[in-house]
Amino acid sequence: MNELVSEFLNDGGERMDKAATACQNEFNTIRTGRASTALLDRITVDYYGAKTPLKQLANVSAPEARLLVITPYDKTAIKEIEHAIMESELGLNPGNDGSVIRLAIPELTEERRRELVKIVKGLAENGRVAVRNIRRDVIHEIKKLQKDGEISEDELHWAEDELQKVTDGHVRQVDELLKHKEAEILEV
Repeated sequence: MNELVSEFLNDGGERMDKAATACQNEFNTIRTGRASTALLDRITVDYYGAKTPLKQLANVSAPEARLLVITPYDKTAIKEIEHAIMESELGLNPGNDGSVIRLAIPELTEERRRELVKIVKGLAENGRVAVRNIRRDVIHEIKKLQKDGEISEDELHWAEDELQKVTDGHVRQVDELLKHKEAEILEV
């Protein structure tokens, strides 16, 4: 097997791993019935004119199963943090006592669970599309090698088959992540 083809396949596999990991990280930001600090990972706060991730502005903890506590490092940012949480699609109402923000995580209604499942399915589809886009890019590079005469047509077909196996494995991985997240959301 050609060394360049091997490099392209390895690179494609690594990029697909990253796409699957990114998909899992997105899933972690979707809330279930339990409090998780990952729920707030996507929230950015307008802090002195700059969009800043909440985790850089405050300590987030989950002292109870249905409670998140946000302790800002800079107490003057408490209003901005509160505003960013209310503007997010999480549907949570922050309570602030001047030094910390408390987020009570309510029970999910059946309707909200179905909405969250739709959101998660959309995220999973984005993950699958990312994996397929990586496959397309790698195939393009390998075909370029074949066109330039660096590899034979047999090597091209072999590489495409190998890449398809890797792609299928990563799509299955995303589907597994979806199945687990869906079960977690629907769990009462």
